[in-house]
Amino acid sequence: MPYHVVQRGHNRSNCFYDETDKACYLSILETYLKTYQVQLHAFVLMSNHVHLLLTASKDDVISRVIQNLGRDYVHYFNKRYQRVGTLWDGRFKDSLVETDQYFLTCQRYIELNPVRAKMVAHPADYHWSSYHANARGIKISVVTPHQVYLNLAETAERRLENYRALFQDSLPADDLKSIRDAIKHSYPLANESFVQHLTTKYNMNFGRRNKGRPEKGSE
Repeated sequence: MPYHVVQRGHNRSNCFYDETDKACYLSILETYLKTYQVQLHAFVLMSNHVHLLLTASKDDVISRVIQNLGRDYVHYFNKRYQRVGTLWDGRFKDSLVETDQYFLTCQRYIELNPVRAKMVAHPADYHWSSYHANARGIKISVVTPHQVYLNLAETAERRLENYRALFQDSLPADDLKSIRDAIKHSYPLANESFVQHLTTKYNMNFGRRNKGRPEKGSE
């Protein structure tokens, strides 16, 4: 299952100051994606936080990727800017994403981050996101397409067209709330029946969950 991962700078301070920082982050990320056999489907690097959409081949390896990535990047960042101490705001946040209903919604949420932040008018105008791979076909070495994305069309050209069409409208407010609440509380981003399946099969307790739309009930 894919996981939506968010990591923020300590006290919302910047964790990137320029393109060199962001390029270094992606380079380190690529190393640990290969080491732990984790696939990255979507990402965006903002000035003070990152969003990643990841799928792992084994249990617990996503946390290892993020921990090693965070440690190595902090070492680089502190050395470059002659600083000491922490950079990240505690442990990263993560949320399991149900593929059938929510994968593409979550992927769009990630790539639309700079638009919602009013940094750009369109995701194509922001360089540091996976939109350029998923919507424009530009090769980004860290990005691996998920099967849900591949199912958009049989040909690459048509797939890119169909994906770009998803960005003609902004995300509905209830989808935004579902994603934000899920990541805030580490709830699955899934419908109620799927959450019940997880609860029963793995004896997992997700705490109090607010009711959302039928069959797309959020948190």
